[in-house]
Amino acid sequence: MAPRVVLDTNVVVAALRSRQGASAAVLLHAGLGEFEFCLSVALFLEYEGAVKRPESGVVLPVAAIDDILDHLAAVGRQQEIFFLWRPTLSDPGDDHVLEVAVAGQCDAIVTYNRRDFRGAERFGIRVISPPEFLMEFRRSER
Repeated sequence: MAPRVVLDTNVVVAALRSRQGASAAVLLHAGLGEFEFCLSVALFLEYEGAVKRPESGVVLPVAAIDDILDHLAAVGRQQEIFFLWRPTLSDPGDDHVLEVAVAGQCDAIVTYNRRDFRGAERFGIRVISPPEFLMEFRRSER
């Protein structure tokens, strides 16, 4: 069975900043059936706001950014969230990401900010970096 994850916003921003890193590799595999990723409307809007900020470091044309975001919206598993148990994390701004993971019955949250998601393990959600996710993903392909 394909793993189900949530991609934190920092992974999407990193992927659009550079085609060379693990985040870009994760995004390249999105929608190919090798793993599922869940997102909510709030998380998608956060992706959009973050990658379109001038200080994001994303230098792609807006049309290319929109195409990538459209692809993510099309291949992601839309997950409704209900905001029932906030706050949980040390940064309340990250609670919606955890809520998507819990509601979507995800295996993990893929992020570069692991410490921001301390407490996710209470819900059976692992917190892993993009390189770790790729290593596990490639190991399971064998």
